[in-house]
Amino acid sequence: MDLSISRNRVVLSAALGLLAATACTGTPATETEAELVARARGIHERVITLDTHNDISAANFTPERNYTMDLGNQVNLPKMEAGGLDVSWMIVYVGQGPLTDEGFANATAQAIEKFDAIHRLTEEIAPDRIELALTSSDVRRIDAAGKKVAMIGIENAYQVGTNLDNIRDFAERGGRYMSLAHNGHSQFADSNTGERDGVWLHNGLSELGRQAIGEMNKWGIMVDISHPSKDANLQAMALSRAPVIASHSSARAVNDHSRNLDDDQLMALKENGGVVQTVAFSSYVNGAKNTAYNEASQAVTAAVAQEMNFEVLGGRGGGRGGRGALAAMTPEQREAYQQGFARVQSAAAARIASEVTPVSPPVDVADFIDHVDYLVGKIGLEHVGISSDFDGGGGVVGWDDAAETFNVTLELVRRGYTEAQIGMLWSGNLLRVLDEVQAVAATIQSGG
Repeated sequence: MDLSISRNRVVLSAALGLLAATACTGTPATETEAELVARARGIHERVITLDTHNDISAANFTPERNYTMDLGNQVNLPKMEAGGLDVSWMIVYVGQGPLTDEGFANATAQAIEKFDAIHRLTEEIAPDRIELALTSSDVRRIDAAGKKVAMIGIENAYQVGTNLDNIRDFAERGGRYMSLAHNGHSQFADSNTGERDGVWLHNGLSELGRQAIGEMNKWGIMVDISHPSKDANLQAMALSRAPVIASHSSARAVNDHSRNLDDDQLMALKENGGVVQTVAFSSYVNGAKNTAYNEASQAVTAAVAQEMNFEVLGGRGGGRGGRGALAAMTPEQREAYQQGFARVQSAAAARIASEVTPVSPPVDVADFIDHVDYLVGKIGLEHVGISSDFDGGGGVVGWDDAAETFNVTLELVRRGYTEAQIGMLWSGNLLRVLDEVQAVAATIQSGG
């Protein structure tokens, strides 16, 4: 770990601890570990925990296979209930495709399929356990009724096509935030991925993108700056009449990745009144640490596979290169391979724990909260929130699925954050922005 990060953690934790001591009357100056954990559990139960980015597959929203079951994915109702995650923003995501009428039409259809899937879960499959929220008041009402809350975010405006009327349609379907690009330049904005080759399509926002900002303001959709380029984000914040969010990004000053926000963007976001939802995505949290752990773990897995005379598709550790070979197998061959690989992984797990973790530990909750600490110190607690990117690549040791959500609250308590501050980080800040965005929309719609 960078020593400056470690020092920042200590200094900020000490400062927040002092705030906690003065803000929480009756809190003892010292407490045992059991007392600290019990206090954290109480806080976790009382605050509304809200995760702004959970990817979904429409295949998991059918009568036969749905979120009432523990499907083995990172977010579903059993895991939310086990971990005390109250609000899941389910994501209508479509990957970037060709900027053609056919590409747009296909993307719109895929988006509507995901909208329909979320409505099916909340209205037909499990309305007694989870309900769709459209406002902050809905969130609080549903939570008070003892049910889980679903909200809808839209990742990549590619699926809007060139018909801006689709923005209103998506809002009416329940969409409450949208990013103008993803991994690739869209018709609306450049992506952060342009940093790889220095090739840009719009040098920020396109003219259509500028118009889209106005439509999003009008219909109460929060502008999400997590995936577009720096120039696109700065232009979006300058244009938007309402605060923006970064639905799943961390601090570039802590880990230099183009998906994280640098200090220029953070200061513009603070001025805009928005919020950055810190993301627990290992390679965005600490890239060097994540790479070291993965490489060492893959080497152990490869060695174990060799000892077991098992050929791992895609080379060391079973990487993406094996997907094509796996897809070419018959169902019987695929099942046999997956069972064999599971045996290899099981055998390798103990060696990874004993040989790799002590030397090259994985990215964990403490590393994640380092980003929260930095962001709080840089732009103020009222502009910081929490997200996971679960089922889209996110997760760190200690918060690798919704069932482990308490560990985030526990680490915040260890750092000295008060209950009020933790409530703001988990949901208060994001819901405040949603309220402001919807107030701006009401003003615009009334002719203001």
